[in-house]
Amino acid sequence: MTVIEAYLGELRTRLDGPVTAKRDLLREARDGLNDAADAYREGGWSEHDAQRRAVEDFGPVHLIARDYQAELGMHSGTRTLWKLILGVPMMQIAWELARKWTFGDWSQLAPTPGWYRYIAQFTHGSVFIVPVLGVLALVCMRWLSRRMDGVKLVKSISVLIGEAVGLNLLSVALLVIATGLIDASRLFLSVPCGILMVLWVVLSVRLALLARRSWRSCATIVA
Repeated sequence: MTVIEAYLGELRTRLDGPVTAKRDLLREARDGLNDAADAYREGGWSEHDAQRRAVEDFGPVHLIARDYQAELGMHSGTRTLWKLILGVPMMQIAWELARKWTFGDWSQLAPTPGWYRYIAQFTHGSVFIVPVLGVLALVCMRWLSRRMDGVKLVKSISVLIGEAVGLNLLSVALLVIATGLIDASRLFLSVPCGILMVLWVVLSVRLALLARRSWRSCATIVA
């Protein structure tokens, strides 16, 4: 194994994030190292020494991995935020439209307990609050990207992502549990409503997993 490949192998093991973004970063690193090694070879250095000098100039692997991991964290965070901003309100709108077209007015259902209305209001409110938190996090990421160290930025944004995702997951879980306690059939007012409810739960869980990846990226940076 060459000096450059050994360096890239160690760098690869230190990174955690989206496969495509990780591959692109490693490709850029390989191209930069190979160009530097070529320049040293043209200057009369042997193959081994040229690669060794190129690696030394590139920087210690733990420092490069720290910067690369921060970039992967921002890439992963941006993807999560867009899914949060677009996915959550779209699911709510789609479910409401499906309910109106395939089921009808809520008056067809038996009266609900007073406490259930608070949960429903909390869920409907979170549908607007969650995207707002997502937009806020996205704006902060763009604005602070040139004013804050990448590592600190990723850690700060991951907190906002975790709060937004957690709020969405909590609101969906409360709604599903409360509705199941009152009348489980309300979760499936119609076939389209049932399908959309399942998709909403799946989306919420998926967002939680993506947020967990962001937290894991932070832990990798600290390590």
